[in-house]
Amino acid sequence: MSARRRTHTGRTRAVQTVAAAAAIALLAGCAGAGGAAGGEDGDGLNVLMVNNPQMADLQKLTAEHFTKKTGIKVNFTVLPENDVRDKISQDFANQAGQYDIATISNYEVPFYSKNGWLHALDEHVEADKEFDQSDILPPLRDSLTADGKLYAQPFYGESSFLMYRKDVFDKHGLTMPDKPTWQEVADLAAKADSAESDMKGICLRGLPGWGQLIAPLTTVVNTMGGTWFDKDWKPQLTSPEFTKATEFYVDLVRKHGQAGAAQSGYTECLNNMTQGKTAMWYDATAAAGTLEAPDSPVKGKIGYVPAPVEKTKSSGWLYTWAWGVQKASKNPDDAWKFISWASGKGYEQLVGEQLGWGKVPAGKRSSTYANPDYRKAASAHADVTEEAIASANAKSPGVQPRPAPGIQFVGIPEFTDLGTKVSQEISAAIAGRQSVAEALQKSQKLAEKVAEEYR
Repeated sequence: MSARRRTHTGRTRAVQTVAAAAAIALLAGCAGAGGAAGGEDGDGLNVLMVNNPQMADLQKLTAEHFTKKTGIKVNFTVLPENDVRDKISQDFANQAGQYDIATISNYEVPFYSKNGWLHALDEHVEADKEFDQSDILPPLRDSLTADGKLYAQPFYGESSFLMYRKDVFDKHGLTMPDKPTWQEVADLAAKADSAESDMKGICLRGLPGWGQLIAPLTTVVNTMGGTWFDKDWKPQLTSPEFTKATEFYVDLVRKHGQAGAAQSGYTECLNNMTQGKTAMWYDATAAAGTLEAPDSPVKGKIGYVPAPVEKTKSSGWLYTWAWGVQKASKNPDDAWKFISWASGKGYEQLVGEQLGWGKVPAGKRSSTYANPDYRKAASAHADVTEEAIASANAKSPGVQPRPAPGIQFVGIPEFTDLGTKVSQEISAAIAGRQSVAEALQKSQKLAEKVAEEYR
């Protein structure tokens, strides 16, 4: 957070903002290990998590390898990213206690902890010598710590990078630079577009959501010299730099991106890459585990290079899906046992042996990148991922001072609402319903309302 002190009214509104984000309709959860959606029976731990592939693997392994050993039943509720964020914010803000554990991120930890919504995990870590907290990568460890206390443990960590089809590039005489610029990527997208039947040049998120479209777009804004707010909390969404970056992103995906881009998020782009429908994809480093899985039709065909840049040396984001324990949970000790298992070295070994080393939820432990089995399976992307995480600078990701930390987000509670509303405007521009200029004019006004509480 900024060094500037917020008013009491501002703090109150911040909490209200997080809770208000949950006011939309929520989807029903899916049954996981234990056979019931979390909260529907009071037996065991209730875990609320995002529906990413790594979590799907966790569901498959929990009953046999955690519940059988500990006797602790785990009820999973699994939702798409936008929906799970809303449901988590509602349950944690109200301290309803319906869920013991939820997948939160380094974005939520600072103000969730400040609002008293999370259990601190320090005592559990100190007592659990097998967990080896020192093995957690420092950028992630630091991002989940607030006021000197640890509030979450990473399930996997990620930055962002560019993925491309090496075989398609070789076939058509295209060369990917070791460290591409965004203009080079745009030129390659134009050449790769339709080079193969039913294959587009690039896939980029266009689905509304502060954690969907806004994440990759903001990294483009950063490296092209823009920022959401200057150091004095003046919104910059209509600045030449922010405008240039947004026009670039929208033009690129409209000209050479996937069909239905305005409704495509991480999952849709992952499917497109796996199914051979796109030549390039800029997104989370965590995607490589799925692309290089033993059953992946594109295993061995993908190349990985750092996030494209323009004015900065690096531009990859920093993010972790991490386990947070709700303060209202009546089962904090059992919750830690689950977290220690799911985020431990033993779980990575289990995934490697049971599902293949390429599917290990990596990006969180130094030991993972020293493991010969993992390095062999992840040789195409391990070094690029580790370097991307190490070079991510959440405090200074652009070319000018920032009033709040964050690379692909602004580290304030209001950003869930602001980012989502801005994403809706830009997604509409991707869909062709309005111009980028119109989208950013509306977005600037939204940002000005938020800025009033900080100036």
